[in-house]
Parts: sequence; C-alpha cells; structure tokens
Amino acid sequence: MIAVETVTTTGETSALCQSVGVARASLYRRRQPAGAAVPASPPRPSPRALIPAERQAILDALHSERFVDQSPAEVHATLLEEQTYLGSVRTMYRVLAEADEVRERRDQARHPSYAKPELVATAPNQIWSWDITKLKGPIPYLYYSLYVILDLFSRYVVGWMVAFTESARLAERLIEATCIKQGIGPHQLTIHADRGAPMRSKLVAELFADLTISASHSRPRVSNDNPFSESQFRTFKYRPEFPDRFGSVEHARAVSHDLFAWYNDAHHHSGLSYLTPADVHYGRAATMLEVRHQARMAAYAAHPERFVKGPPRRETLPTAVWINAPTKTARQDAPGTTIVTPADPQHGVILGPHVTLGDRSIVLVNCVESLQ
Repeated sequence: MIAVETVTTTGETSALCQSVGVARASLYRRRQPAGAAVPASPPRPSPRALIPAERQAILDALHSERFVDQSPAEVHATLLEEQTYLGSVRTMYRVLAEADEVRERRDQARHPSYAKPELVATAPNQIWSWDITKLKGPIPYLYYSLYVILDLFSRYVVGWMVAFTESARLAERLIEATCIKQGIGPHQLTIHADRGAPMRSKLVAELFADLTISASHSRPRVSNDNPFSESQFRTFKYRPEFPDRFGSVEHARAVSHDLFAWYNDAHHHSGLSYLTPADVHYGRAATMLEVRHQARMAAYAAHPERFVKGPPRRETLPTAVWINAPTKTARQDAPGTTIVTPADPQHGVILGPHVTLGDRSIVLVNCVESLQ
C-alpha cells in the first residue's frame, strides 16, 4: 500500500492496485479515513435572502408605536394598502424568530399567581369546607340552591340550608348560625370554599373578620382544591331516596333533612375507618373502635384457626386530614384550646331568639336547616 502511494501518478492507480492485489477502495479509505473531518464549504447566500438593511426595516416597522401590538398579518395587510411591501408574512415571522420575539404581541391581562391551598385538620371544628349545589325544581330551568358546610376532619355536615337562590346574605346567616351551634371560639376555625360569588362576597369576608375566622379559597380553574364538598355532594345525590326533581322547596328541605340525618348518624364513611361522621365529630370514635375490637377478639378466641394472620389488629382513626398534601408545617392546635360542641348531633342547642356573637346581633331559628 505504501509502495502504491509512493509511485502512484494520475491514471496509474487502477493498474498499480491490480498489480499488487489491493483494491482501489482500500487505497481511497487510507487516503480519507472514515470520520475524517471534511472542510465544509461556506454556504452560498440565497439570491432571495434579505440584506441586513431590509431585515432591520421589517423590525423597525414591527417595533413602531403604530404596529407594536399588532400581528404580522395585520401589519402586512396595512402596509400593502399603503403601497409598501417589506416582505411576506412568513418572512416577518422569520425575522421576529431570529430576534426571539415570536410571542403574543397584544396587551394581555396578567393573572396573579394563586398559591395552592394547604389545609391540615387534626381534630373536628378546625377546618370547614362549604359549597353550593343545585337541586332540580318541578319544571325545567327552575333550581333550588343547597348550601352545605362540612367538617374536614369528621366529614360531619355541621350546617345546611335549601334556598331559592345563591345569596351572600343567606350564606352569611348560615355560617354565623353554624358557628354558634358548634361553639366556635376565636382563631379556632378556617373555612375553605371555591371562588363563587357568595364565597368571595364582602358580607362573608366581614363576617369572618368579626368572628376571627380564617378564609381559604380554591385556585381558579382547579377542580380538586375542594374535594371533600364535591365528594359529599356525590354521596348525597346518588342515594336512592334522592328524586330526579323536587316538587317544591319544602319538598327539597324535607328530603335533605332525612338524607343529612342518614349521612351524619348512620352512614359509615370509608375515610373514617367506617365510623359515622357523628361518632368522629362528637368524640365517640375511640369507644366505637374499642367495641369493634372486643367483638373481633371474642371471635378470635372462639376460632383462632380462622384468623390466618394472627390476632385482629386494633383499628385506628386517621390522625390528620388535608386538602393538598402539605409541604409546609402542619397546623397545630393552640395550647389550651377547648372545642365546645352541643349534645344533639343533628340540631344542636336551641338558642334564644336573639343571640349576640362578638359585636354582631343576629336572630336565630331553632335549626340551621330552616334558614330561608
């Protein structure tokens, strides 16, 4: 191969390679090894390419005060009507892309950044979630509004109301009466809701300020920031007793009264170790779990061979419930906080006709459910 390289001249490569038994391809590979860098020839400029001055003219036009918030297509059409042609619409976009300026050119509303709500409840009456759902009336396009306030930790419905409309004043009365019924103290409660008009109303905000209640709201267009209320609505509306339509608002209140009595006192909730919300809300959970454990232990003593995994384990109640898994420090109860609850889990204590809470004087009826 070296001899061929040495004596080779133009026109003699084929004969010399044949005389020494070397393929010409081997010779060419030796001359230009695979992967060897081949000097790239400079690209020839396209005869259609714009010169720098023309590109700058396009940018100046698009940056001008007249066209700064208009699309290239709009600018192109306007200039053509003025007998001016700087380039095609695609050329304008290409020039903008080279300047890293391909984006929305019109003035846009800048929405604030909403923080993700992170709420943790370790006991009843720390966090409530409330929402409003629609109930079908007797005729199409007639709906009643069902207001429901749910305790996050116990899933207990602490207050509800059926009304003809969504109203901030009705929501204010319901929340205030429910706080009295549950004995809510200052700085004890956080109430979470979505961003509906009653939830963000001035009346409700002033009520929270008067009662020293913290407010929390879901993020806009985020469906899973208020999951407990939505889950409760589904359980409520999928009951066999729930009709397709309600004949009147009185019918809606009567059905709701029975369904909420079932939900609070008879419904065994899967998220509460199958205890009822009333048992958890009013401190009967430990007793009920002990009764269940003793029943299992009695069955184990009678037939231990049937328990292949050994003695039954004692059930436990979740120690914390949250909306969005917390990344911050979980809220802790203030030292010495006492939660006062009425004896009757469904209706609470019947208060006098006039009750003063803080600097607010309200008129209560016997049951929160009867507010109209």
